This record gives sequence, C-alpha cells and structure tokens, in this order.
Amino acid sequence: MTIHSTHPFLEPEGDRDPVRRLRGRLGGTVSLWTAGAPDDRAGLTVSSWLVAGGDPGRVLALLDPDADLTDALLDTGRGLLQLLAWDDRGLADAFAGTAPAPGGPWRMAEWTATDHGPRLAHAATWATLEVESVVEVGWSRLVTCALGEVVVGDDSDPLVHRRGRYQPPSSS
Repeated sequence: MTIHSTHPFLEPEGDRDPVRRLRGRLGGTVSLWTAGAPDDRAGLTVSSWLVAGGDPGRVLALLDPDADLTDALLDTGRGLLQLLAWDDRGLADAFAGTAPAPGGPWRMAEWTATDHGPRLAHAATWATLEVESVVEVGWSRLVTCALGEVVVGDDSDPLVHRRGRYQPPSSS
C-alpha cells in the first residue's frame, strides 16, 4: 500500500474546471447557514457569500439548489448565518457533507432555538436573514437576504477556506 500526500481522485491540474479553480483562489471566512424549526431544521456550510452595505444590509450567497438548507430557507423565508471558528472545522465538514457525523451534525454542538432557525450557541458573530430574492445562476441559486439582527463578536481564530483547504488562523 502506498500513502500519497495528494487527493487520490483529483483530476490533473490542466483538466480541472478553470471556474472552480478561480473561485478556490478567492478564499473567505466559512459560515454556517441554518433554517427551520427544531423538529425540521437544515444547515449548510457556505463559503461563497458576501455582504453588501445599505439600510438594511444584504447578504448574497450562492447556494446548492439541491441542499436541504436551500429548501428550508426558501420555504420559511428566513434563516440565520453564523461565522465559524478554527475549532469548528469538523462541524463545517459535517454540514458540508464531506465528513461523517454519527447521529447527524446537529449533535456536534449546542444550539439555541430562534425564530429564524437554530443558532450555534458559541458563535461569536451571527445574523438573522430575511429572503428577498432568488435567481438561478450557473449551477447555483443566488439568494439575496436582508440582514436583521447582527451580532459581531471577537474573531481571533476565524475558519478560512482557500484552495480547497482550511487555512490556520494567522498570528498577525
């Protein structure tokens, strides 16, 4: 048996989708979006999103049209986003569907019920969302949400994703 340092099923560099490669170089803080009631909740790790200033401010995100979170967010018209910290890597992978979560990802952390969906109890930065519009864009849905309540806390160890990997928090 040979152990490789690279992904065993990764296409050669020249054969990969250039749009996906470009997007991977942008990087950004990883968020967890949640929606739904305690008995019918959904969540998704989202790194393709941005904040637009205004009154109210807006959040625009590219969401997987097949994700349970997308359905729950559009059905209820509201949701919640929270920024993840470095220690939340396992939670991010579980909600992204890239790592096992025995008993489901909801068992991996404490949650606070809100009228916009479950909120990660230890999240320092989070915001409530009201869906304004949805547009099909490429293989995603561009969802625009108005920001409601916004809480901005300490982010000394943010979970940042770039080029397919989590980046350790910088010491600067």
